[in-house]
Amino acid sequence: MSTRVRLGSAVPVDRVHVSVYTVPTDGPEADGTIAWDRTTMVLVEVEGGGERGLGWSYAGPGAAEVCDDLLRGVVAGRDVMDVPGTWEAMRHAVRNRGRPGVVSMAMSAVDVALWDLKAKVLDLPLASLLGRVRDAIPAYGSGGFTSYSADRLWAQLGGWADAGLRMVKMKVGAHPEQDVERVHIARQAIGSAELFVDANGAYERKEALRFAERFRELGVAWFEEPVSSDDLEGLRMMRDRAPAGMQIAAGEYGYDLVYFHRMLEAGAVDCLQADGTRCGGITEFLRVAALCAARSLPLSAHTAPSLHVHPCCAVAPACHVEYFHDHARIEQHFFDGAPEPLDGVLRPDLSRAGLGLELKRADAERYRVR
Repeated sequence: MSTRVRLGSAVPVDRVHVSVYTVPTDGPEADGTIAWDRTTMVLVEVEGGGERGLGWSYAGPGAAEVCDDLLRGVVAGRDVMDVPGTWEAMRHAVRNRGRPGVVSMAMSAVDVALWDLKAKVLDLPLASLLGRVRDAIPAYGSGGFTSYSADRLWAQLGGWADAGLRMVKMKVGAHPEQDVERVHIARQAIGSAELFVDANGAYERKEALRFAERFRELGVAWFEEPVSSDDLEGLRMMRDRAPAGMQIAAGEYGYDLVYFHRMLEAGAVDCLQADGTRCGGITEFLRVAALCAARSLPLSAHTAPSLHVHPCCAVAPACHVEYFHDHARIEQHFFDGAPEPLDGVLRPDLSRAGLGLELKRADAERYRVR
């Protein structure tokens, strides 16, 4: 039961708890550049005002060490109401650790937990606390791994389309000689739904341009990381020369605001991606949205659908959320209240405070490694 909060009263953070879970995939998975058979989640629980906030990142155990060794002492005792102030305190504290990568993912998990806690203490859905601009956000099914057989590719992508998702995404690039045929199979499986492809930076510039032309013939509307996201000139070339009707997207590896600013300054993308489990949490995700609004560019949330549905209903540039197979599966298993797409959209549960999630401890415990 939350403590009643009076205007202007401080609610201190009482406790910060960090745990790590490793969940095997439901089959071998690969994209254009790597393969994996498990996913690790670093979960942060922050307590204060009689409530507990949840935040997480799909990061390695090193992020948990940053939370324990560095961030816990920064956060404990601070006012639950002042999340941006705590974020700034964390940013100062990590200076000598290096902001990008594991450190930013640790900050992200703590920041998300703090926003969830603040909303719960105020007994508000997070989307309402932030201020809604929409009641729901479109979702796109994401999987279609390069390790999948043709039958599984058809079943997964076609199943999402049959369930009402109007956009689906598949991986390409691991075996370029097979990519056109795999995209053709996907096109047949999903009917009139929009088809996205993601190369995870696997192609060289001219190779990517050649595939863009072939993919567009098959109705591909979105080409994600056709070249490395570090190659801003290559992304700009793709954006300038890709066929009409095909968006070029990147940004999932952004760990700070400067990264996104540089990508937009370079004119590298038609749609910017950001990941609240990597970029610095909801606090920085909101700032990335402001960059997009200033340039009239759309923003797409990368993976972690249960985390992104509330902030994406609160920022005008948001266009969709990635309903990523791995993360959706984990979040449904770990969290009571994890949203599922209905009629092609994810909708925040406004009857629940915060992110609307409660940890299913007994179900999660079997995967706990720390």
